[in-house]
Amino acid sequence: MSKIKITLAIAASYFIFAILLNSVGTVILQSINTLGVSKTEASVLEGFKDLSIAIMSFVVASFIPRLGYKLAMLLALIVVAIACLSTAVISDFYMFKVLFAAVGCGFAVVKVSVYSIIGQVTEDANSHSSLLNTIEGIFMVGVLSGYWVFTAFIEPVDSNAWLNVYYVLAALTLLVIISVVIAPIKPAIKGQKSNSGWNDFIAMLKLTYQPLVLIFIISAFLYVLIEQGVGTWLPTFNNQVLQLPVAISIQLASIFAAALALGRLVAGQVLKHIHWFVVLSCCLVAMAALIIITLPLTENLPKSEVNSLFDAPLAAFVLPLIGFFMAPIYPVLNSVMLSALQKHQHAAMTGLIVVFSALGGTTGSVITGYVFEHFSGQHAFYLSLVPISLIFISVIIFKKRTHAISQHAVNS
Repeated sequence: MSKIKITLAIAASYFIFAILLNSVGTVILQSINTLGVSKTEASVLEGFKDLSIAIMSFVVASFIPRLGYKLAMLLALIVVAIACLSTAVISDFYMFKVLFAAVGCGFAVVKVSVYSIIGQVTEDANSHSSLLNTIEGIFMVGVLSGYWVFTAFIEPVDSNAWLNVYYVLAALTLLVIISVVIAPIKPAIKGQKSNSGWNDFIAMLKLTYQPLVLIFIISAFLYVLIEQGVGTWLPTFNNQVLQLPVAISIQLASIFAAALALGRLVAGQVLKHIHWFVVLSCCLVAMAALIIITLPLTENLPKSEVNSLFDAPLAAFVLPLIGFFMAPIYPVLNSVMLSALQKHQHAAMTGLIVVFSALGGTTGSVITGYVFEHFSGQHAFYLSLVPISLIFISVIIFKKRTHAISQHAVNS
């Protein structure tokens, strides 16, 4: 029974953060429509979310074991609940910056805690992997659910009605807090040592001297730049370019999240039989082809009333499918990179992944928002062909480097 309570508590925590973290695209659209915020200004929300995760990830690694996983999770959830309530009451754009900063910091704390707690309720590597995959699967369910939760509160008559969703999210966070309180989560092992944030930072800097690592972090940066640029701005693209109602624009954006989830499941099976370089090359070519073929379909659309998902143009369903081909790239690059390093370097490498993923996500959102505002939505999405081409080049170099390392290991 205790294991069930712990599992439910960590799963519920991941679920609520999935909804909040991935609501940034919806909030950007609604901030533009209801708060009069420019696209360039709205794009900074991605930075408040991603950079707070990156910065907090360094800090929490050293103090969470001393503070205790349960108390750390409770503090993070309480801060998020307060931020949700404050956002519902204060309908000002600055409050969303505070909200996403709080959510980013809270997620960093909860993720470190959850990954540590999983070891308490599993006996071996297989059960650990199984539970971790289940928790990550629940995160994806939360991502998909978030789009529909927000659209349930959007009313054409009352432009501020959507803010009421934060009362519900605050209430759900309170339920999660209760589940964590009653869960018999054990404290960290007494005397457990952890590196200081400064030592972690130095270890990361040393890694960047390796050419293979440098190529990898450029690839990871470019990938997240594309993913966040497309994913964050897709609801706004649907609304302002395809002229779809707000609720339907957000609902159709959920196809992108579903495509990412399905793509990773399929890739997991395909990679058992086909070399990772071939898979990534095909995915990058497919991404570029989908953009080139689909974006012309979004121009000069006939004006027609859209009352349901089935009235939306074909492009609204096809464009989000880029997520299917995008999905394997990031996990595969991470896996190949970590496999090429010694195990004691994995923690420092993970830190680099977090930092450059955050920087890539923020950069992608800001660039897309700027181009969207000053040119057009089509130009903003066509621009993703540049990082796709650069990733293709970096993946070729990455493959040559990893092959040389593996050959050296065999010869020695």
